[in-house]
Amino acid sequence: MTRALTRNWTVVCQLDQLEPDRGVAALVDGVQVALFRTGDELYAVDNLDPVGGAYVMSRGIVGSRGGVPTVASPLHKQVYDLRTGECLDLPGVTLPVHQVRCRDGLVEVWLRQEE
Repeated sequence: MTRALTRNWTVVCQLDQLEPDRGVAALVDGVQVALFRTGDELYAVDNLDPVGGAYVMSRGIVGSRGGVPTVASPLHKQVYDLRTGECLDLPGVTLPVHQVRCRDGLVEVWLRQEE
């Protein structure tokens, strides 16, 4: 499935609405995205679990493995690097990641462009 390209940042929520080490789902230009706040860092990935096929990643368990920020799928517990989307348990499986930033207290997402 090919997505339309997003050329603009989309405001999703206020930073203080994101609880540390918890995920939240948001609809960005028709795509379900899971947002995470860990310490001072923000991450955005697709909400669709690439293994289980359900929109549940925002309910995943946030943690770290070897200093790498991670989220574990709530379905089958595969662990993904929040920075790259790489599955640390299943080689070749990835979770699409998106750019995310905070400007003036607002969290903004720019959908990753399909290649």
